[in-house]
Amino acid sequence: MMRDGAGVLIVISGPSGAGKSTVIRELLSAEKRFEKPLFFSVSSTTRAPRAGEKDGVHYHFVSRADFETLIERDGFLEYAEYAGHCYGTPRAPVEQYLAEGGCALLDIEVRGAMQVKSRRPDAVLVFLMPPSWEELEKRLRGRQSEPEEKIVRRLAIAHEEFNYIGDYDYVVFNDSVEKAAQQIEAVIRAERCRVARQLLWSGVRTP
Repeated sequence: MMRDGAGVLIVISGPSGAGKSTVIRELLSAEKRFEKPLFFSVSSTTRAPRAGEKDGVHYHFVSRADFETLIERDGFLEYAEYAGHCYGTPRAPVEQYLAEGGCALLDIEVRGAMQVKSRRPDAVLVFLMPPSWEELEKRLRGRQSEPEEKIVRRLAIAHEEFNYIGDYDYVVFNDSVEKAAQQIEAVIRAERCRVARQLLWSGVRTP
């Protein structure tokens, strides 16, 4: 098992259809290999819960006034507004877990990832890629739950997101969920062994 050590903030991004949620579930299921369980951050939103959604599980459902108060207090690592509703990653629970030596995972889109990097330069950014563009299109169309215009829009957004790859620290190709999760786990292990991170965590000073 991995020994507790310096906390690591991992941000996972990727286009719709890359399999982020599936890979993250696989990664979380392997947490028995970690002495301290991985922490998956739950976002806050001002929209109302949908059928089957639970507060604190799918989202933290808050009022717009409370959301704006948190913005004023710098209480988000990142936030944005979509279709009239606000979404954001609460700063406090993530930073508390990191301070305790744990690893925190964020599943956010590329612009949110850039916000996190500006607020937490120590954040490690991982871009999850589909095996190929053809496979990405196949996955989106295979859902058979969205009209053609929405699929075309998702593909256009994916093109835009690919432009941010150079701002990420790692790229992982999701041609196998298990393999992709193992590679992200390897990233976590490597990052926890960085000299600067270990010295900061242990308090050891070099001569």
